[in-house]
Amino acid sequence: MKGIVFTEFLELVEDKFGLEMVDYIITNSDLESNGIYTAVGIYSFSEMSQLLQHLSERTQISIDNLLLVYGEYFFRVLEKSSPELLLAYTDPIEMISAIESIIHIGAGKIYLDLELPAFKVIEKNQKSLIIDYKSSRAMHHFCLGLMNKTFEHFKATAVIELEKIKEDGTDVRFVIHKN
Repeated sequence: MKGIVFTEFLELVEDKFGLEMVDYIITNSDLESNGIYTAVGIYSFSEMSQLLQHLSERTQISIDNLLLVYGEYFFRVLEKSSPELLLAYTDPIEMISAIESIIHIGAGKIYLDLELPAFKVIEKNQKSLIIDYKSSRAMHHFCLGLMNKTFEHFKATAVIELEKIKEDGTDVRFVIHKN
């Protein structure tokens, strides 16, 4: 996971819970990086897992709900860092269905060691999308947050159902119905 994800996550924690919480989750985790992240570094996912676990325990908010909020928050990063990406699409279904072919190919070229989730479009039309997500990291609620904000960005609404194909959340199906 590249460093910007860590720095943005810690920024979110500071914004929502304060600098003391950032210090708490870093101090109480056994981090190979010692909690020092840069925007260009790639770090072990176990570090993110530890930070999330400590934040969840301290706030009593589930990890899934924390990841959902983080995904929604991270959409702002995309708006600022890649406005051309958002301008390339006029519809949320089109943008979400292009995750694998456009967004991940670009990120994979820049960050060779970056492990990205896999997305496979199962069915698509103008009003609905079925897309499968696979990742050993089980961050499907982060993706759900990004999808929520994608619809909001395009001033559209949708019902997004998340179906776990594997109970551990490493294989998930999103069924999206645009209103």
